[in-house]
Amino acid sequence: MESASETKTHSPNQGRTLVLMAKAPRPGLVKTRLAQSLSVEAVTELYCCLLDDTLALARSLKLGGVEVAVMCPESDVNELARLVGNETTVVAQKGEGLAAGLTSVFAHFAEGRRTNALQRRIIAFNSDSPHLPRSVLEHAFETLAAHDVVVGPTHDGGYYLVGAKASHPTLFWGDGMGTSSALERLLARARALELSVGFADRFYDIDIADDLARLAEELRLDPARAPRTAAWLKEWDSTAH
Repeated sequence: MESASETKTHSPNQGRTLVLMAKAPRPGLVKTRLAQSLSVEAVTELYCCLLDDTLALARSLKLGGVEVAVMCPESDVNELARLVGNETTVVAQKGEGLAAGLTSVFAHFAEGRRTNALQRRIIAFNSDSPHLPRSVLEHAFETLAAHDVVVGPTHDGGYYLVGAKASHPTLFWGDGMGTSSALERLLARARALELSVGFADRFYDIDIADDLARLAEELRLDPARAPRTAAWLKEWDSTAH
């Protein structure tokens, strides 16, 4: 199942596609680790802000010829299509869970579409990383040109982006997604498949209250990086202290 926007014509993008891995902002189903320190309603509001600003970050690459899309569970397609608007393709993943979603990204955008295989570069990206500099995403696409896979590690042992030029169905097999061993397991599978791996800069993601405090401080100094999230965090910070 895909949204009606999937049928629209895309301009040439040199084969580069940035796919946000998203969920519909439903209470209790997004950023669940933050529920230890925030109300379910607050977490849902925050996720909406993160998604909105991350989408704006992704769309800022469109001037450079990068196509932007969203991959999500099938049950979330219609709601997310309304949130992101007609200019962004929303595609339903096949199967349940993040591993299935990542597999679906490359099956759909690398193998399921008629693009130049020599130019094709697809990157799957967290939907809650508006603090990432655009230059990191641009460099990730450049790195992927010289490698089979590119990975953006997080400080907690996971990764905030992963890119490839082709579909590798077993790359995301097994458990460990969203855990401290996620990156290690991904790299082990890449080695087993004899895929060359390049790396983007290491960054933190937004999982716990300490991450929020760090993000709030960064956006206090430069709120234009993620304006909607900055406004939400300013209010959160004032009530938390």
